[in-house]
Amino acid sequence: MTGRPCSIAASLQVVGDRWALVAVREVMLGNHRFRQIARNTGAPTDRLSARLKDLVAAGVLTRHPLPDDPRHDGYYLTDAGRDLVGVVRELLRWGDRWAVASPPMRMRHHDHELVPRTVCERCGENVDPRDVHPEVTVTGWTLAGPTD
Repeated sequence: MTGRPCSIAASLQVVGDRWALVAVREVMLGNHRFRQIARNTGAPTDRLSARLKDLVAAGVLTRHPLPDDPRHDGYYLTDAGRDLVGVVRELLRWGDRWAVASPPMRMRHHDHELVPRTVCERCGENVDPRDVHPEVTVTGWTLAGPTD
C-alpha cells in the first residue's frame, strides 16, 4: 500500500526538500540571481542548482533574462509559485512562535505588522477553525484510513 492519497504529501514532493522553500523565499523577496539565492540560503551550490532546476520543472519558478543583465537568466515566480506566498508566510509565523528565540524578520502591511486572517472566499465569513472539517473524496478511504 502506498499510503493515504494526500495533497500535502504531493506538495512536499515538490517543495519539501530542505532548500526548496528557502529558495522560493529568496525569489519572493526579490532576489532573482543564482548567486544571491545561494548566498542568502547558505545552500551548497550544487544542491541549490538541482533544487532550482526541479522547481522550474515543477512549474513553481521560471527562468528568463534579468532586466538589468539580459545575458544572464534569473528565477521568477510562476502563478504556482505566487500561490506559495501564503504558505511561506504561515511557516514564517509558525517559526517565529515555535522555532526561534527572536523573529529575524517581520511582515509589514503599510505602517504596521501584518496580522493575517482567513476569510472564506465562497461566503465571505471569517474562518473559525471549529467550523472547518475534512471530507474524504477518495474512494476506499475514510478519515481513519483505508476501508478494505
